[in-house]
Amino acid sequence: MKAVIFAGGVGTRLWPLSRKKSPKQFEKIIGNKSTLQLAIDRLRPEFSTKDIFIATGEQYTKIIRQQLKFLPKDNIIGEPEKKDVGPAVALVMGMLAQRDPHEPVAILWSDHLVQNVKRFIQILKSADKLLQKDPNKIVFIGQKPRFASDNLGWIESGTINKKIDRIDFLNFVGTKYRPNKDLAEKYFKNDNFSWNLGYFVSTPGFILSLYQRFFPRIFKLVKLILNSPKDQYADNIKRYYHQMPEINFDNAILEQLDREFAYVVVDDIGWSDVGAWEALKEALEKSKKDNISKGRVYLKDCSDNLVYNFNNKKLIVGVDLHNMLVVDTNDVLLIANKNSVTKIKKLVESFKGTENERLT
Repeated sequence: MKAVIFAGGVGTRLWPLSRKKSPKQFEKIIGNKSTLQLAIDRLRPEFSTKDIFIATGEQYTKIIRQQLKFLPKDNIIGEPEKKDVGPAVALVMGMLAQRDPHEPVAILWSDHLVQNVKRFIQILKSADKLLQKDPNKIVFIGQKPRFASDNLGWIESGTINKKIDRIDFLNFVGTKYRPNKDLAEKYFKNDNFSWNLGYFVSTPGFILSLYQRFFPRIFKLVKLILNSPKDQYADNIKRYYHQMPEINFDNAILEQLDREFAYVVVDDIGWSDVGAWEALKEALEKSKKDNISKGRVYLKDCSDNLVYNFNNKKLIVGVDLHNMLVVDTNDVLLIANKNSVTKIKKLVESFKGTENERLT
């Protein structure tokens, strides 16, 4: 079984720590390791390093080699430009199909936290067994929801179809990306809905067949890239990848997927999307009143705050702070109400064309 970890996002929701030059997945926001390094740690030693691949932007390959020196050089797949996940998945699966179109592959992400690693690995192993017998399927992994999130995708499942090693494989019904608050509340109260992590296990041959069927333009461009002579590959990947449409995997493939070709595993693997400050706070807290801090921080009579100090020359002192976010880097100090962090992305986007663009 192979595993591909996608690590190409910019991560503006974790600004000012996450920047274009060094996105969130490469920063040490939990302990002394980046979330990319933690994602690799979850897979080892169950996965050999030769079976772990990183899909990323070409500009980040040097950072990844520095953080993952043990990973084979060819296992870092650099995309020449950002074209969303639809083309990225097709390119990676095309490369792996050249090795073995029927070997199961787990698609994972670099900016997440998984606390129940043992259960997570057990699910991957069970999905591997299922796909060894039936390679023309997709297995989605869903997290039992902890609250009615309108910032995450949701997946709907039906009755139990199969059971492998005490793991239930449910019938797939459909997905919904970032529902409104009322709909999220309905989903949360319905046991058939879970958070859609973007994690799935399938085979390269089957995924490519879906592109050929549902999005032949991407399929043809991937074929042109992979069929290039060695001496022309570097030029052709830039040429043909530039022609790719900018579309996510859900829109390109999943929205058209026949239900009978997919299963869903729903479990509590302690998953959190730590790609935004409020999500990081929720992931690390034991109770909502907890203060989560990093670096030189002193808080007095404070509750429900996240205070991260990346400036070693300075002590951050907070008194009577509640429901606040404070992040201090060498060149930016961000102070916001925790309920307002969804505005950070738009704020950063507004810097384009101004003197503050250099801070993004």
